Amino acid sequence: MTRYLITSALPYINGVKHLGNLAGSMLPADVHARFRRAQGHETLAICATDEHGTPAELAALEAGQDVATYCAEQHAIQKGLGDRFALDWDYFGRSSSPQNRELTQDFARALWRNGHLEVRATKQAFSATDRRFLPDRYVIGTCPHCGYDRARGDQCENCTRVLDPVDLISPRSALSGAADIEIRDSAHLFLKQSEFVPQLRAWIESHAGDWSGLVYSIARKWLEEGLQDRGITRDLEWGVPVPDDIGDGQLKGKVFYVWFDAPIEYIGATKEWADARGIADWRSWWYAAKDVCYLEFMAKDNVPFHTVGFPVTIMGLRPQHDWKLVDRIKGFNWLTYYGGKFSTSQRRGVFMAAALEILPADYWRYYRIANAPEGADTSFTWEHFAAVVNKDLADVLGNFANRVTKFCVARFDGLVPGEGAYEAEERALIAELDQRIAQYTRHMEDIELRKAMGELRAIFVAGNEYLTRAAPWTHIKTDRARAAAGVRMGLNLVHLFGHLAWPVIPASARVIHEAIMPAPEIIPWPDEAMAEFLDDLDPGQPIRAPDVLFAKIADEQIAEWKARFGGAED
Repeated sequence: MTRYLITSALPYINGVKHLGNLAGSMLPADVHARFRRAQGHETLAICATDEHGTPAELAALEAGQDVATYCAEQHAIQKGLGDRFALDWDYFGRSSSPQNRELTQDFARALWRNGHLEVRATKQAFSATDRRFLPDRYVIGTCPHCGYDRARGDQCENCTRVLDPVDLISPRSALSGAADIEIRDSAHLFLKQSEFVPQLRAWIESHAGDWSGLVYSIARKWLEEGLQDRGITRDLEWGVPVPDDIGDGQLKGKVFYVWFDAPIEYIGATKEWADARGIADWRSWWYAAKDVCYLEFMAKDNVPFHTVGFPVTIMGLRPQHDWKLVDRIKGFNWLTYYGGKFSTSQRRGVFMAAALEILPADYWRYYRIANAPEGADTSFTWEHFAAVVNKDLADVLGNFANRVTKFCVARFDGLVPGEGAYEAEERALIAELDQRIAQYTRHMEDIELRKAMGELRAIFVAGNEYLTRAAPWTHIKTDRARAAAGVRMGLNLVHLFGHLAWPVIPASARVIHEAIMPAPEIIPWPDEAMAEFLDDLDPGQPIRAPDVLFAKIADEQIAEWKARFGGAED
């Protein structure tokens, strides 16, 4: 059986993440990992905080802390929030770990020995005011491609083009704001990406059917525009130091560029996981791993580094080393807030900590997966959020589970009734659900999340429509056996819904499942025909009615939250 290795793009260490960060990588990765576990596959889900580079230094400076203390504190905060959002990583590591430091240096040594790295004199920004060289992210200015006036020196977050500080128009220091930027020579290490174009092109084309259209188009665009060699060192103190045996003594005091060591942390975090548990064969997930399907989840601005930079690193280690290249990449567009950007400073948008202050995690998990930004950027609005929660979760799923179980408690003493046989109505429902669950499973396997949630919603609706037609509350007056058959089917449907919903809303799915019977740690995916599954409960088995599963969101709450988090801009 295939093993599944699943990674999410690493969240930056600087600050609590907003819903867009959650929706664009971490949550979809968790949902897919849960789905594969439910299917019975051996699955390893890895994530970590990305702790090196300019963002960490700038954030620590602003917080008045040394960078190591800042990163340790923020890692604990981010891990805690992930736990509260039920992000069930096998390990949530740190790119500053000793394991990643060792691996990054070993990878660089192998690339150097293979002739894929080269020391070059580069033109680098120097600030006379700050009296230092400025790494890429310490320089901001106007993007020469799209005109965005706060582009960073490494990448424009507006158009996603990778930049160098010398490309920026009207550059200025991110530290002091000073515009007295000089361009001076500095020695740096370059990865000769341009030499890998033929094999990179062949590799990308081999995955045309495996990657999302967004990912494939971005990768192709990079190749078509001409792949340039990339500097992989920076003038910083915080980072993985360049070993003395690389660069012929010209790189003393340099550290590796964050986008060189951060993807290696996927492997580093796996070793952290293994070391913490005394697992010896962790390399089997990464090295010559022919039985492993490796999936990466990320937002579109991360795609270039995962389809070019990191793959070139892995290719450059061969033939001596057989580290695994990614099999499938799922990329996402951006989530906006009423069409604009999330902003801490402007108090616009919902961040993970605040989201959990007002509603349980499952409300957010369901809504964000059902409205995943797959085909285009997606805008969050409180009105749409409330409408989806109220309809799908409260009215359709929650109301169904509550009314079936409460009716059973009231009229059948809380025991699964054994009277009555399934008839044409039940057989038609079983046939419909066989088809719908097969389609739902295919969408989950294909990581087509919006389609999957549409099918899951249709399954819930089919159960509600059946119960309306079966009307056990009417038949109980004249035909107890017919009412019993309807209730038994309804209880089996509650049980089924608990199984199908677990990857997406795990806490609620557990409550639903435990209304019928105790739930295992991993609620398995239904792998039998619905005729068997929907007649699985034993007559006389006790059930219980859960409390209200999903409270509806009121207009007053929407108004309160818009006042707190911002609404549509005038």
